Amino acid sequence: MPTLRPLRDYDEHDVINLFSWSGAVPAYKGTMVKIASPSGFVASDDEPVEMFGAVGNAYANTVSQRYRTSAQVTTCTSGSGANKDVPLGMLLYDVREDDENGEKLIFNPRKAAENDYVISGQAVPVLTRGIVLYSGATLAADTVNPGDTVYAAAAGELAKDADHVAKAPAVGKALGVKDANNHILLKIEL
Repeated sequence: MPTLRPLRDYDEHDVINLFSWSGAVPAYKGTMVKIASPSGFVASDDEPVEMFGAVGNAYANTVSQRYRTSAQVTTCTSGSGANKDVPLGMLLYDVREDDENGEKLIFNPRKAAENDYVISGQAVPVLTRGIVLYSGATLAADTVNPGDTVYAAAAGELAKDADHVAKAPAVGKALGVKDANNHILLKIEL
C-alpha cells in the first residue's frame, strides 16, 4: 500500500482538482492514478457532474442523491506495448467513505478535512510535479540510489527495477536512499 508522509514540497499550480475517484474505496494517498474514461475532462459537457447514488439508506418516497464529477481517475497499473498506462499523477489525499468508527464522513466534513480525506464523489487532488516523502511495498523491495528513475508499477505503486524500465513511463527521480522505515524522498515529474 503506497503512502505519503507529511514532508511535501509542491506548488498548488501542479495539483489537478478536476477528477473524482473511480474504484474501490478506500484509496490511499501516494497512489499513482490515470484518467479513467477515454474522453477524460470535456469542457463543453452540458453537465460536468452526474448522480452518484444515495448518501445513506434509501427509504420509500424519499430522495437523497449526491453527485460526482463526470471526469474520473482510477489506479494506474504497469503494462507493456499498447496496454501501457499513462499516469496522470499521485493522489495527495485518501479517498474514504467512513471514518475509523464506521461513521459516514459525508455527515462529518470537518473530520474529513482535518484528516486529509476526500469523500468519494468529490474531486481528488492529483499531484503532477513536486517533492514527496513516499513509502510503498514495491519500491521498498528495490535498491534505490540518489538519481535513480522511478516508474509506475502494479496497484498504483512505484518501482525502480529493470522489469519496469521497458514497461511503464518514468514518474520521477529518487533524491536519496531509503531510510530505516523504507521512506524515500522523490521528485515527481509528470
